[in-house]
Amino acid sequence: MTEFRPQGRRALRLAMSASVLALTFPMTAWAQDVAPSPAAPDAAKAPARDDVIVVTGTRIRRPDYATASPTVSFGTTQLVQAGTTNVTDFLTSMPALIGSSTSRDNSGDRAGIGATGLNLLNLRNLGTDRTLVLVDGRRHVSGLDGSQSVDINTIPEDLIERVDILTGGASAIYGADAVSGVVNFIMKKKFSGITMRGQSGISKYGDAGNQLIAVTAGHNFDRGNITLSYEYNQEDRLESHQRPEYSGTASVGFFRNPDYDKTKPGSYSRIPQSDVRYEWTSRVGAVDVTGDGVPDFTGTGKVYNLGTEIPGGYSKGSDDTLVSDYANDLRPSIKRHIVNMFSTFNLSDSIEVYSELKYANIKAYSLAQPTFDYYMFVPGDNPFIPTAIQNAISPDMGGVLVTRDNFDLGQRGESIKRETVRGVLGARGDLSSNLHYDVSWVFGQTDVTNNFINDRYTDRWNAAIDAVTDPATGRPTCRVNLDPTAAAHTTFKPGECVPFNLFGEGVSSQAALNFIRANTTEHSRIRQNVVNASLSGDTAKFLRLPGGPIGFAVGGEYRKESSRFQPDALEVQGLTFSNKLLPSNGSFDVKEAFGELDLPLLRDVPFFKVLDLSAALRYADYSTTGHATTWKVDANWAPINDIRFRGTVSRAVRAPNISELFGAASQTYAFFDDPCLPSNLGLGKSTRTANCQAILSKAGLTPDQIANFEDTRTTNIAGVAGGNSKLTPEVANTWTAGIVLQPSFIRGLQISVDWYDIKLKQAINTVTAQQLSELCVDSPTIDNQFCANITRATGTGLITSFALQPQNVASFKTAGLDVNLTYRFELSKIGQFELRVVGNYLDKLSKVGVPGADPTDELGQYDYFSPKYQAYTTLSYASGPVTLNYNWSWFDKTRRYTLDKYKNTSYVAPEYAFVKARSVHNVYGALRVNEKFEFYGGVTNLFNQKPDLGFSTYPTEAIGTSFYAGFRAKF
Repeated sequence: MTEFRPQGRRALRLAMSASVLALTFPMTAWAQDVAPSPAAPDAAKAPARDDVIVVTGTRIRRPDYATASPTVSFGTTQLVQAGTTNVTDFLTSMPALIGSSTSRDNSGDRAGIGATGLNLLNLRNLGTDRTLVLVDGRRHVSGLDGSQSVDINTIPEDLIERVDILTGGASAIYGADAVSGVVNFIMKKKFSGITMRGQSGISKYGDAGNQLIAVTAGHNFDRGNITLSYEYNQEDRLESHQRPEYSGTASVGFFRNPDYDKTKPGSYSRIPQSDVRYEWTSRVGAVDVTGDGVPDFTGTGKVYNLGTEIPGGYSKGSDDTLVSDYANDLRPSIKRHIVNMFSTFNLSDSIEVYSELKYANIKAYSLAQPTFDYYMFVPGDNPFIPTAIQNAISPDMGGVLVTRDNFDLGQRGESIKRETVRGVLGARGDLSSNLHYDVSWVFGQTDVTNNFINDRYTDRWNAAIDAVTDPATGRPTCRVNLDPTAAAHTTFKPGECVPFNLFGEGVSSQAALNFIRANTTEHSRIRQNVVNASLSGDTAKFLRLPGGPIGFAVGGEYRKESSRFQPDALEVQGLTFSNKLLPSNGSFDVKEAFGELDLPLLRDVPFFKVLDLSAALRYADYSTTGHATTWKVDANWAPINDIRFRGTVSRAVRAPNISELFGAASQTYAFFDDPCLPSNLGLGKSTRTANCQAILSKAGLTPDQIANFEDTRTTNIAGVAGGNSKLTPEVANTWTAGIVLQPSFIRGLQISVDWYDIKLKQAINTVTAQQLSELCVDSPTIDNQFCANITRATGTGLITSFALQPQNVASFKTAGLDVNLTYRFELSKIGQFELRVVGNYLDKLSKVGVPGADPTDELGQYDYFSPKYQAYTTLSYASGPVTLNYNWSWFDKTRRYTLDKYKNTSYVAPEYAFVKARSVHNVYGALRVNEKFEFYGGVTNLFNQKPDLGFSTYPTEAIGTSFYAGFRAKF
């Protein structure tokens, strides 16, 4: 990929022509303009020698440079034609970025604490922290505390000139975090004039709307340029109840079959079921009057309907709470304001000073689950207890046990504001015709204010539900109001408590709700400083190889990253329902030296039209983990103009981030499907049965109790999660090999095919609580770090607590084939056509969670977004003022469950073994009114593909068919 930084009046022309240099790109970029894009110029035509060229993936400047690293590039014309208003929604259609995290994934209960609305890129499914995101080749501050992951919401879509996706050897060029590669956003600069763009869209159901307004203005003056832009984007919240198939009794999920008989052919362990409910808990209260744990009445006094039991803590046709009631937002509300300013000033012929300044204000809002309580003891003198229940209370109980889903307290959620400031100040120029310099300072800061909605005070809740009759008034009051010693009262004074009625839904006063609710606020600050200096050039004046002068680049970089998180004082003290959180902060700095060398060995000789060898080396010294070295070696060989072979071999590193190193041990919760349940013993490794017997025996269970071991709890278990200061850097070995075809007998056709192979060792991995329990018993013995972090109760064997901590225990492997095709052609009197296909064959994606364990095959599984085959296809047509585009995003079917579960052939019926393929079609059309105005519109998800059975977001979103319209103006 090339980035042009031309000087003077040729800036705009060269910036556009840069995107279509065929020798530079495996895939050519599409330049944006109000008029249809011009046909690609001859690939052999290179710009003049004195024009400055920067190629993504190297700091060496050469007009004819062809990078050996596989690179895919897209321009803003294609972004507009995709109909998106947030660039991440488009990029997730690219095979290499399919596993990225969009606002869809970070909404409702799918969002981690503080992650609502984030858009994070995940290259090659190796994780967002292993994907380096750059803006104009420079680092960008993170949007998530303790992480290096960049929130793509801060990237204004309309200001993007192109996006380069680079794999292979990127860590040696750009530093740590580029294990899987680099996504480089090239922004429009040296702009002259004014452009405006407006777009609005809405779904066929009249919801899930989005709007975009963007204005860019630039002015060239005698010795420089200043460009200013503003972009506003809004995406409407989409709630699950707005799609009836994902709410109420109609919602379908896969649950254990109550009639399952493994000896009976055609009987399956998991089957699709609707009207599934959480057993023995209710929105109006599930009341137990005998103490056996089974509800006898609803909170309204009606005899409790237990319905049909579904193994695993569920029921059907009962008075229990619907599982689908806990389904929440399918999309968050997001509002983005982004202001950018670029400026350049030529102090002299050899010094150009440049600066960038950005301010991004992003607000995200989403609601998740309500609070819930299990077996709360309510004394019999509570005046809210219905008469029918009062009359049935056991004398031995003296009260009742109430299990309740507190929807009337409101669903909990987050309202987050992220403010990002980023500035770049630098100078560049030519020391001679063969020696160039670039010095820059990048400062970035993200301030996050997270208002947690509808949490509750623990002490107030406990006091409010302990209601009695006030003898003075005969009205309900809190017991603590009459007896200050009856309950803890940290956040209130006796006399201030307002009683809450547990028996029924929505029957308490607003005053009671206001007394109980707690809206807490968390603050984070992430800060980044990067100083970079590089010197590049060639040896044209004193040394030439047969292929030309030797190119080189050397330089150094200093980077400091810091992050701090300050939870609300109530959270620190553990005074709310939500997890107890502790403040955390940390920082590190790194000093780096780097160098590159390009050796043009041969040019224009038989069988060697081009033969280049290149190498790069980077040495880094981290204040936290010590030194690390990365390198790459690559080669380009073109025997003739029509064909080029390329390959890279490289080593990359990723240093642990701040949260992995310094994260405070904070409270977390998880629900366990215990791997030691008899029904789960056959679903893991061969060691599971023996290990479970050893663990349960150690807990004091008899052989008979082990054989009948069961966990009937439907509660979340409390645990802790924190950092690990003993982590070391991850190390990845990567190689790529490919071929680029540009047949001279088919003008306009270019095909590239590249194989990639990445092996990551010493990988930092924090397993989920469920994985922790499974890895414990699926390891060779129970003497491992996973079992050490699981606590089971003596006498029952039930899991009672756990600890999650990142460790250098994992390894990852991925390999596959990228195929990229571009074909431009023109039919006389009909118009210009352009076909583009970006495809991928995933050959391998596996993870080893702990040394010595068997690899977990993640290939072709839905929850890893790892289909075996993927393709993004787009076809454009332009004639006069009319432009039409069709694009198709597709990937093949994926497994619903892991391979281990499929070893049990009766686990799920064959027709449900796979999640259906994704097949989303979009159309776009534009009409250019004149040189200044263009109107456009389109349809996304044309055929209204919906999520598969049992899903609400996979393989497509639940939004459905949507329509959009917009305009572009140029002055």
